[in-house]
Amino acid sequence: MLSFQEKEAIIAKFPELTRKEVSMGRVNYHYEESLHEKKIVVRHLHENGNGFVYVGKLPQYDADKKGFINIRDFSADELEEVLAESIRYLSSDPAGEPVNEAWVNREGTELHLKEENGYFNLYYGENLEEGFDSPKEAHLYLKEEGFRMKSGGAM
Repeated sequence: MLSFQEKEAIIAKFPELTRKEVSMGRVNYHYEESLHEKKIVVRHLHENGNGFVYVGKLPQYDADKKGFINIRDFSADELEEVLAESIRYLSSDPAGEPVNEAWVNREGTELHLKEENGYFNLYYGENLEEGFDSPKEAHLYLKEEGFRMKSGGAM
């Protein structure tokens, strides 16, 4: 586990982050240029090495309800990578490109996953089959049901 000082040294490699002290010896780092409402990249970094990084809805991370992951046991490379991804995420237009994907199973059945009003709806033709709160949840369901993203799956 990296020490508090080692984590701060890695965070210092990102000059776009602003250090702000909070209660009980903890430190937050803000990204003021964020295009999202969220500006905190590192939350509650503590002298014991515990802390959190905002990853929003990045599918490769299992974030909490607020979009943060715990970085207590991260290596230097992992911490640097997640910080870069967080900043990239917060630099992107939150509206972004809505999800619109085609998925197919072995029988050739094709389903379409579409983002609509903040939900991720699964369609068979014109019929709504299922609704999900996140693309991660929808992808997990589709994979469990034997579907895979169609080549060139984004529509």
